[in-house]
Amino acid sequence: MPRRKRNRRIQVPPVIKGMSVYGVRGRKSNEIILRLEEYEAIRLLDYQNLTQEQAAVYMDVSRPTLTRIYEEARNKVATAFVEGRDILFKGGDNYFDENWFKCNSCQASFNEYHEGKSKCPVCSSQDVITLNEFYSR
Repeated sequence: MPRRKRNRRIQVPPVIKGMSVYGVRGRKSNEIILRLEEYEAIRLLDYQNLTQEQAAVYMDVSRPTLTRIYEEARNKVATAFVEGRDILFKGGDNYFDENWFKCNSCQASFNEYHEGKSKCPVCSSQDVITLNEFYSR
């Protein structure tokens, strides 16, 4: 029996929930799900230009594990580009570096919130959920 996967650390949540293809309609069943740890690997390696060793430390995984996550992410993004498919950021074995929240009213993401006592800092709504709940839907 394989051992349980260790949760990967995500520092900053994606600013969007996914990306849609321009010029192709009605292909919702062909969406590609990019797990949050795959998004984080691309963000750290390609956007922030970290080495694999540095990115592995940030994500709290081994370097070979990071390489596997990154390769899977690159394959999914390439498939989406070539086949004209939408990409959704969703799920995975992860946890956020800090407690992140999302307002259901204005869709703002923030990490300064005390459950039950505070409101959304943007619109003052009390309809707030954790990002883990948001990305698991």
